[in-house]
Amino acid sequence: MQSISKNSAAKTVILGTGGTIAGTAEAGDNIGYTAAQLGVAQLVARVPALAGVPLEVEQVAQLDSKDMDFATWRLLAQRVAFHLDRPDVGGVVITHGTDTLEETGYLLHRVLAPARPVVLAAAMRPATALLADGPQNVLDAVSVACHPEARGVLAVLSGAVWVAGEMRKTHSYRTDAFSAGDAGPLGWLEEGVLRQLRPWPVARSVGLAPLERREWPRVEIVFSHAGADGRLVDALVRDGVDGLVVAATGNGTVHHEVEAALLRAQAQGVKVLRSTRVGAGAVLAKPGDALPSAGTLTPVQARVELLLQLLEGAPR
Repeated sequence: MQSISKNSAAKTVILGTGGTIAGTAEAGDNIGYTAAQLGVAQLVARVPALAGVPLEVEQVAQLDSKDMDFATWRLLAQRVAFHLDRPDVGGVVITHGTDTLEETGYLLHRVLAPARPVVLAAAMRPATALLADGPQNVLDAVSVACHPEARGVLAVLSGAVWVAGEMRKTHSYRTDAFSAGDAGPLGWLEEGVLRQLRPWPVARSVGLAPLERREWPRVEIVFSHAGADGRLVDALVRDGVDGLVVAATGNGTVHHEVEAALLRAQAQGVKVLRSTRVGAGAVLAKPGDALPSAGTLTPVQARVELLLQLLEGAPR
């Protein structure tokens, strides 16, 4: 039976944001569900093993994560920081949808870089599924949040513990839908016991101040592909875009017409990052590169990084 190792003097705060993990449907329907129907207190009540564990729950939002927005990101980061500042809180768990989990995870990783654990829990099946994965993922997330040495922003799904700044969704349906590219998982949770494979994450925090901006910059993603041209890039620049991420082919290669348009955009003050549309590996920078590399970040994570860079500085 799974047990939770915890500091009896500290509680875990569970923040709900909705998602598939809180979704409902007709019994046995794994895809025709409506997300964000159950409150976080209801989710916790469905995990009997959490009875007696010192917990506190708070509903921060109730949405399908495909509809995640800047206001919810700001509020979520603020609430996490608030609870981490409390001396009676040992860690925070966030229930979230899987669709934008890698974006929220990367944002929190960069703005918080906490010395205590912040653990994202999600599910690929709704709460009403015959084999719902949410309850086990919530239990595992609380187990990690109660680990005496845990730190940083993490995610737990299907027994795998991921560093939130590295993870990405790589499957549309399976319950083991996440990866971290070449980095792999931080560890595996087995019957409540963490088998750790590498150290806890350390990140450079930019703090919450950039998120306080009333107007967030506009950053869009464009793809490089066969037969591409630069018209979409030019149109976005005319429309006042502040930043562009190109989801490039291979090791950051970009169709020559798209690259020419991105160089024109860069010359006009638009900030550009070059990611790769490939599921693993980095964009390896080389001398003379005209477009900066996003390293190992996925295109959507690179977009979050570019948002933070622009929030820290002045708008275009």
